[in-house]
Amino acid sequence: MGKPSSPIRSRAPAPIPYVAGVDYDVLDELIGYSLRRAQVAMFMAFDGATRGVDITPPRFTALVIVGANPGISQTTLGQALGIARSGAMMLTDWMAGRGLAERRQHRDDARAWGLHLTGSGEQLMRKLKRRVLEEERRRAAGVSAAERRKLLALLKKLAR
Repeated sequence: MGKPSSPIRSRAPAPIPYVAGVDYDVLDELIGYSLRRAQVAMFMAFDGATRGVDITPPRFTALVIVGANPGISQTTLGQALGIARSGAMMLTDWMAGRGLAERRQHRDDARAWGLHLTGSGEQLMRKLKRRVLEEERRRAAGVSAAERRKLLALLKKLAR
């Protein structure tokens, strides 16, 4: 008899603290280093918000995109996520296998299939989006609304 199945969840990385007395030299001037430190802190917020749910950042992102774009093709989902078709297929299979999304034939093209959240998928996403947003805002409480908008705008510039 095998072991009981349980969702495998990687541990959230530990925060990267500044250590008193350590000279960080050029690191304090590197956007990438600061982004990595911030990314780890924000991932910890995501991890806290999704604890107990078999969800990872890529799965959450895929569900959000499918929910916001009913009928999106698997190919377009992969493009939006920046992953190969095989990765998009694996995410789609994961969503479908858990009853969170389904493939439906496109109404205008019988050869095409679109992805749609199921009722269960929509319910889970409402809950998770609320929890993730709340936890992220808690973690970023020291950032004003104007600073948040500016930070997001600057990050979008860097991501181009």
